[in-house]
Amino acid sequence: MEMMSTIELILQYLAAPLAAVVWVLFNKATKNERDIAVLQSQVNADKTSHDREMKEMKETIKAIFIKLDNIEQALRK
Repeated sequence: MEMMSTIELILQYLAAPLAAVVWVLFNKATKNERDIAVLQSQVNADKTSHDREMKEMKETIKAIFIKLDNIEQALRK
């Protein structure tokens, strides 16, 4: 009988709180993993957008220089 109460005591004051702590930590880790995945996808989207904008800027600058070259050639004639 005394063995049963000891086991009950261990379960009540040691195993149950430990299981609760493990459960809380697991939930926090899962939430952190989701947050990291969301942030990574946001960074990738931002990088893609930035790369696209830089490509457009380079093309625009090239077009400006071509026009300036044409103006310069026209003025030399």
